[in-house]
Amino acid sequence: MTHVSARRGALYMSVSAAAWGTGGAAGTLLLDTAHLGPVAVSLWRYLVGAALLLAVTRPRLTAGRIEARTVLVGLGMAVYQAAYFASIAHSGVALATVVTMGATTVLTALGSRFLLRERLGGVALGAMAAAVAGLLLLTGEQALQARTSSVTGIGYALASAAGYAGVTLYSRRHRDDDPQAAAVGGFVVGALCLAPFALLEGVVPEVSWTSAALLVYLGAVPTALAYALFFRALRVLPATTASVISLGEAVGAAVLGVALLGERLTPLAWAGCALLLAAVTVLAVRSDAA
Repeated sequence: MTHVSARRGALYMSVSAAAWGTGGAAGTLLLDTAHLGPVAVSLWRYLVGAALLLAVTRPRLTAGRIEARTVLVGLGMAVYQAAYFASIAHSGVALATVVTMGATTVLTALGSRFLLRERLGGVALGAMAAAVAGLLLLTGEQALQARTSSVTGIGYALASAAGYAGVTLYSRRHRDDDPQAAAVGGFVVGALCLAPFALLEGVVPEVSWTSAALLVYLGAVPTALAYALFFRALRVLPATTASVISLGEAVGAAVLGVALLGERLTPLAWAGCALLLAAVTVLAVRSDAA
């Protein structure tokens, strides 16, 4: 497989974060146009993403070692998707987002240091602190106004963070495996895990040109493209660096929320965007210093 430099890996991770940032807006629009529930939307994004990657890349899926890895990756993907939506249902979007993304970064950093023995340099630690502070500024005010007394919602958010951190750490440890195979296998296993819950919501979308285009986009960009680049980036980036750069997703989602969904950001939230983006940029430019 072609060697990927640390700088190229940081670029891949940045593109992944940007693509993931569009997924929320696409998913929200899809909920309205296709009349699907959130778990059903996740099921469809995994199925479409798997089909597109299989058609474009034809990854190696026959080796037993890769199959075992993708089962674990798929379970982790299903856990963090389902737990995140459950957290939103109990605590609201803002609180679920700040707890999930913030805890993911911290858990990944701890796992990177103590499980993978990766050194956390001053750049990575400083960027992580700045990124988490930016995330709090971006979503903290909304989180405080949400149903903050929901211990259940916070528990689901922590479970989601554990699932995402687990996928990142496990994929980093097994970084020599085929990244496209990891993505496709993860999508298939994740879809199988989500299918029973999606069936309760209803899995048949209301088909229109708009809903079809949104389904293809959701499967192609925030799913197939983003995860393929994510797994490829983990071949060369420390897990902590990858997790901090992925927080750029929150900035993209916030900007799209303003541009497409009519949402508004306070000056503190815009300051959080700037701080988060600065932290991500530092790591993307100086990825070899992490």
